[in-house]
Amino acid sequence: MITILDTVGHSPLVQLRNLVDSDRYDIRLKLERTNPGGSIKDRPALYIVKEAECRGWLRPGGTIIESSSGNFGISLAMIGAARGYRVIILVDPKTTPTNLALLKAYGAEVIVVTEQDDSGSYHKTRIALANKLHREIPNSFRPDQCFSPLNGEAHYKGTAQELFEQCGGELDAVVLTVSTGGQVGGFSRFFREHAPNVKVVAVDAVGSTIFGGQAHSYLLPGMGLSWTPTNIDNLNRIDEVYKAPDEDSFMMCRMMAKHEGIMCGGSTGAGMVVALKLALQGESSKKQRIVCIASDNGERYLSTIYNDEWMLERNLDTTLNPTHLLERVSRLAPYSINPIETANYKPELEYLLDSPSRQYIADEAAG
Repeated sequence: MITILDTVGHSPLVQLRNLVDSDRYDIRLKLERTNPGGSIKDRPALYIVKEAECRGWLRPGGTIIESSSGNFGISLAMIGAARGYRVIILVDPKTTPTNLALLKAYGAEVIVVTEQDDSGSYHKTRIALANKLHREIPNSFRPDQCFSPLNGEAHYKGTAQELFEQCGGELDAVVLTVSTGGQVGGFSRFFREHAPNVKVVAVDAVGSTIFGGQAHSYLLPGMGLSWTPTNIDNLNRIDEVYKAPDEDSFMMCRMMAKHEGIMCGGSTGAGMVVALKLALQGESSKKQRIVCIASDNGERYLSTIYNDEWMLERNLDTTLNPTHLLERVSRLAPYSINPIETANYKPELEYLLDSPSRQYIADEAAG
């Protein structure tokens, strides 16, 4: 008998038919919304929980504590409900009402962190409080998605290999949006080892400083940090980095819904902007196969990205003109073609925030 968690993975790969001429361009989306928790985060969340159980870090009746404003927390809440764990998720004021409702529906306890960190976001203060609670609550476990190497390992062993097999080995480029770095770290390692001809393209939000640059506020959900996460352990495995604007990304989301019948989240819109750019600039003599990882479901953003009033309040374009979007996409330029030069690692953060992953790894090495 299968359980709900046995349905994680094996997401479909679909080709775009209407936004672009499919006879000239081969752009595909890997639809991670089909995971039971509704996003790609089910994969690393389940992988980390299983590893924690096997290694004795998470025991029956235990508590899972994590900092997450969205999908990873929802995935953990779903897994906790299925496996009988107490789940505590630390969110911030930017967390959408829909995500809060999903967390609570799965039975998670939600703590809203309102103190901003030195970058003006809430990432560091959320993480610090999660680590404090982990030290205080007996029999608790911190998945620690920002610092745990298991995050990237889940995609290296699972998602990337699954995609390559679905394509029959025929793949020219994969487009990955960046948050805690698990996707980019895992995919880039897999393709450099098994198919080095595949171009690995990372997409960040304008205003995020994962790859350096000027920090400022941005609206794209599920993307960005103020440092390069350690899950991206080797920037030389990435071929190009783009930074996608909020407006272009949201416009792409709405176009995908209207012209392809695909509802997607903001990060997928950002990735699709770059996937389309790569296709348009490709050699006319060769149709390249470009895959964008669609991380979650657009229904979670009906009150924001797909809401005209919300868009107009933020002076964002609500017109749905494919020609206009193509013009904007054509003007997008790579942020970096040598990502190693953009490194913004801050190794001191693991110590300053007291990352439990350091202790887990040390204990494992000590036997």
